[in-house]
Amino acid sequence: MTPPTPLAAPAAKDVPRVIWSWALYDWANSAFTTLVVTFIYSTYFTQAIAPDELTGTAWWSRAIALSAVLIAVGSPILGAAADRGGARKRYLAVSTAVCVLGTAALAFVAPGVPNAAILALGLFVISNVAFEMGMVFYNAFLPAIASSGKIGRVSGYGWGLGYVGGLVCMVLALVGFVQPDVPWFGLSKEAGFHVRATNLLVAGWFLIFSLPLFFVVPERRVPGVRLDVRAVFRELGETLRAVRRYREIVKFLVARLIYNDGLVTIFAFGGIYAAGTFGMPLSEVIVFGIVLNVASGIGAIGFGFVDDKLGGKRTVLVTLVALSVATVVAVWAPTKAWLWVAGLLIGIFVGPNQSASRSLMGRFVPEKHQAEFFGFFAFSGKITSFLGPILLGWATVQFGTQRAGVGILLAFFVVGAVLLGAVREREGIAAATAS
Repeated sequence: MTPPTPLAAPAAKDVPRVIWSWALYDWANSAFTTLVVTFIYSTYFTQAIAPDELTGTAWWSRAIALSAVLIAVGSPILGAAADRGGARKRYLAVSTAVCVLGTAALAFVAPGVPNAAILALGLFVISNVAFEMGMVFYNAFLPAIASSGKIGRVSGYGWGLGYVGGLVCMVLALVGFVQPDVPWFGLSKEAGFHVRATNLLVAGWFLIFSLPLFFVVPERRVPGVRLDVRAVFRELGETLRAVRRYREIVKFLVARLIYNDGLVTIFAFGGIYAAGTFGMPLSEVIVFGIVLNVASGIGAIGFGFVDDKLGGKRTVLVTLVALSVATVVAVWAPTKAWLWVAGLLIGIFVGPNQSASRSLMGRFVPEKHQAEFFGFFAFSGKITSFLGPILLGWATVQFGTQRAGVGILLAFFVVGAVLLGAVREREGIAAATAS
């Protein structure tokens, strides 16, 4: 029997140019979530392509839900496939290319084109799934480029750059494409092309700023290993059977599954709550969102050092306590000023929550299964992401006020914190090191 080909020697960790080239991918891909998923294109679709806003909102939410299911099912499988041959960069390149091309294609789906809504939603689902799959492979590089003592701040650099990059790209889109009487490059306003053209900006932004990762970040390849579907599923099955060795990962992912639903709901309904309960006009909601994103970026970078000092678990627990307090303030808030206080608290701590969750996972994953386990990380973030919005809507209708709906979020943060308290970080790190 021919012995397996050994892995190449591991690359040095904590190399500044490698770290910043990796983190720049967060700066690159955040343009997609900020402009396409959250602010500009989603609004344009509901107002210009769908039959009406209510129908458009319903269709868009279903596209998000379908994406979540596809991501939850596919991410562990593709993660295992990428781990088999050390091919994370190749899989990341394909995911990035699909997202970039799908996003660019959205610019050319005009209102009035036959089946425009179906075509637009189809392209969006493809792009969104590719984006999220790419995050699996991207996140898997984190423990390979950063030492355990610096993984928190490196993850924070990425999240911080991501928030800032998304905002910079959105400002460029608003100033150069959406708002001016004469858009940049002489873009036509006919059929809203100047708005749809923001997708071309996103595609170009994503492509250009992702390149440093592919040229600079090293990867340990396994020569001669080809894609074997049966072997991938066999390896995935073996991991599931051996999950008892990684029980701290399982406990962490269950806790994240709960508290992440609270974060998803905040992102989806924060602006709606500000407008509906406190009467914020759209212009102020946008400013509110920008300020929260800036605070999140600063918090993610700043708390990266706290993460490395206290550990990922304690950092996430601190953020969950703060988010619980912020939720109580938001529900109680008698004036708009108090909502701003709650919003700033959320902004400061939501970035560190996401960053420290990623770094804690990075400490827990065994080296040979990094992409596969980050696939499970993506799974935990998507599989129940519908629960928060559903329960918020139910409570709002049941009690006749949005405040009751937002109050539901407190349960997600408290339960998530209790479950996270059972995670033993040292044992999780030791299990990963022993594998």
